Amino acid sequence: MRRRITLPNAGVVLLVGPSGSGKTTLLQNLVDSGQIKDSEILSSDKYRKIVADQEYNSVESTDNKMAQILFEQYQRISKEAFELLELTLEARCRLNKCSFIDATNINSDDRKKLISIAHRHHLPISAIVLDIDLDTLLMRDNERVFPRGSKRIKQQMKRFQYHKRYLKTEGYHQLHMIKELNHSIEIERMDEVPPIDVGAGIDIIGDIHGCYTELLHLLEKLGYEENEQGLYTHPLGRKFLSLGDIMSRGPRSLETLLFFKNHVNNNLAYMIDSNHGWKIYRWLKGNQVTLQHGDEWTAKEINQWLATYSEEEQKRLKDEFIQFLGDAPAHYIIEDKGVPMLVCTHAGIKDEYIGKKSPQISDYCRYGESSSRMQDGIPIRGEWYHHHTGHMTIIWGHDPRPYPTTINSTINIDQGVVFGGKLTAYRYPEKSFVAVDALKNYNGVEHNPIIEWKSKRLLPPNIQALIEGFRIRMEEFEDVSVKGKYVKPVIGSLSTADTHFGQLVYLPPTMSPVPIPSQLPDYLEHPIEAFKYYRDNGVNQLIVEKKHMGSRGILLIFKNEEVALNYTGISNLGAIYSRSGKRFFKKDIEERILTVIQSSLKENDYFDKYETDFVLLDCEIMPWNLKAQDLINKQYELVAESAILDRKILDQALNESMVENQWLKENEEKLERAESFQKVYEKYCWEVSDIDRIVIAPFHILAHSGRVYHENPHTWHMTHVEELSNICSIFRRTEYLLIEGESDWKQVINWWKEITEEGHEGMVVKPNQFTVWEKGKLLQPALKVRGRKYLQIIYGMDYLEEKYLERLKKRNTKRKQKLALQEFSLGIEALNRFVKQEEIGRIHECIVAILALEGDEVDPRL
Repeated sequence: MRRRITLPNAGVVLLVGPSGSGKTTLLQNLVDSGQIKDSEILSSDKYRKIVADQEYNSVESTDNKMAQILFEQYQRISKEAFELLELTLEARCRLNKCSFIDATNINSDDRKKLISIAHRHHLPISAIVLDIDLDTLLMRDNERVFPRGSKRIKQQMKRFQYHKRYLKTEGYHQLHMIKELNHSIEIERMDEVPPIDVGAGIDIIGDIHGCYTELLHLLEKLGYEENEQGLYTHPLGRKFLSLGDIMSRGPRSLETLLFFKNHVNNNLAYMIDSNHGWKIYRWLKGNQVTLQHGDEWTAKEINQWLATYSEEEQKRLKDEFIQFLGDAPAHYIIEDKGVPMLVCTHAGIKDEYIGKKSPQISDYCRYGESSSRMQDGIPIRGEWYHHHTGHMTIIWGHDPRPYPTTINSTINIDQGVVFGGKLTAYRYPEKSFVAVDALKNYNGVEHNPIIEWKSKRLLPPNIQALIEGFRIRMEEFEDVSVKGKYVKPVIGSLSTADTHFGQLVYLPPTMSPVPIPSQLPDYLEHPIEAFKYYRDNGVNQLIVEKKHMGSRGILLIFKNEEVALNYTGISNLGAIYSRSGKRFFKKDIEERILTVIQSSLKENDYFDKYETDFVLLDCEIMPWNLKAQDLINKQYELVAESAILDRKILDQALNESMVENQWLKENEEKLERAESFQKVYEKYCWEVSDIDRIVIAPFHILAHSGRVYHENPHTWHMTHVEELSNICSIFRRTEYLLIEGESDWKQVINWWKEITEEGHEGMVVKPNQFTVWEKGKLLQPALKVRGRKYLQIIYGMDYLEEKYLERLKKRNTKRKQKLALQEFSLGIEALNRFVKQEEIGRIHECIVAILALEGDEVDPRL
């Protein structure tokens, strides 16, 4: 005879019964038959052995005092054993595992402890009660290697019979009573939150709110086709999943409800529980609920529809709705090749809730966090997503936003279709978005969240969400984590920055030198190593650009002040700022430069030609002394003059002393290096009496309205830079060469030698494609190759001496390379967010991250 018992895959299962009732035997049989794992069993005897080297301690003795001492020992051992068992149980509960507690568990107070642990971790608790007669227990005890004794068995049986009556009131998920063990037990394991295999792909759809027409348009856009039964199927076998709120507020809630019920019942779709679905479910069940925020319209639709049927049919149809809505889970987990990749929920979920089920979890998933309520009762949403630290991506809705919003591996895809926004789907495994526009604004509420969200876009960033460290989820690149210890100094610095936070929309990345030093004896850096780096990673088409000796600057130039106000919240023509986010020029000079550039662009119809409201440029601004004058005065100029003076004095002394020619020759070489050192930095310094002496050399057209140009090749960028230099005299064209293969290397190396011997800094080597991946790894977007003369001001005028050069060639560039890649990806992410006109806080977290990464210690000379 077989008995089938259904138990959850994750949870706590208590074995209840006196010693000898067969708890350990039952569990061992289940292990032997492969139905449970040995690691799932937490045995009190096993923990007694762990803490005291013995499973059992007899307390029986003819000497009463000895018996008392033995009993005290047993009590101490048991106390320690159960404390360790409970700690293990807590850990397993946190990890969402199943644990079978092999102990007598006959006292209701002892069970309450274990029940509390399960409930605290939102896991179901079940009990298997072995109610075996006393004669059988005594017989089995006599057959034990270490009998417990008849007195003890009888005491346990008495307590068991007394406390057994409380079992049905203790709130077990399942309670199984077993009177005999002369039949086999078969365990069926069930997930509380069954995972969904991604299969051919899944399309996750945001809040629909009765916008039935838009739903059908979206499904058609996703490739679904209507069959003869009126069901939408995908030719590749994909399925769609609703994040809930399929009804209420919109015009066709009943049709949407029927549509999803039919598709879910036919295993073509999935639907998640939500606040509006839960409200209608409780109303259908006859509970006292206040119908508002569109639920009253849904109830009216359902009542009118049911009225067309007989009373018997009405009851059946209502019961079907109740079952459908009641069965909707609080969240789904999407697995890809057995690995949980996505969590789908309506309003949000805590990391510790994932894969678990409880009334508290369901409420959280329906409503998310509400920090407070406005006067009309509408909740102010809490920012739960800032606390998500796992790598599983959480897809959610409930909180309408104008665009899909990615924060900390969470993606909001409620784009407010019922408020006149969009209906969005997130496709997996493609990780792409597909959306359709709402036909109209169906909801005439005073608080339109889409409009309100846009109005709040320019509010100052939430610094508190960043101060302890944070992780940025990228659209195109790997996530970047930032430590709090690097964030705090950045926040302090930005709080005093004179660049308006609304205009600080991009920061350029640091640039790495070539990963390995030159193999040539008289060079630290050489182009050949850069060419080989890219060739060995499958990139042959390269572009090399002359590296200007200036200071990196970002130019944001608007078509007019009204446009600037809309984008950044400040009415001016734009901004010019440095890599540190600080204003590059004094305010009056900045305004004059921007006026000249903007006037030139307008005169040449640049904004109309490219249908843009702004242009964002990455540039080098010269002369170098505009930003480096203090460094030049205190370091380079003083060092150069002192070295030249000292070496001239020594040269004169050596000549007068008629010393050996070798000493004289060495000093002459040192003097030449000192004079060369002075000429190198002087070449990039000149007096700036007015803005016509300022030179700006753009090399990236970063963005126009709605467009980021990181997918355009560098040859495209250089062509457009040349156009800018023809439009405005303040811009300078950057010299560059295109490399099609190894046959071009020699020509480029000769060009590099020529310009660096003249004292120019060097060149930048880039793949012609802006971003290049090789075997899933992002390659360095650019490598700088600096000339021998320029490197004198970096490493010292005598760095080429053999003893110094040998040490420098051992420099480690790995950290610099990692920073370059992270900052590059963060910059692109910031650009993407800016052109989509996301809220300033979303853009600023990328800016803060770049500056925080710069706080990590890296050799500044690299």
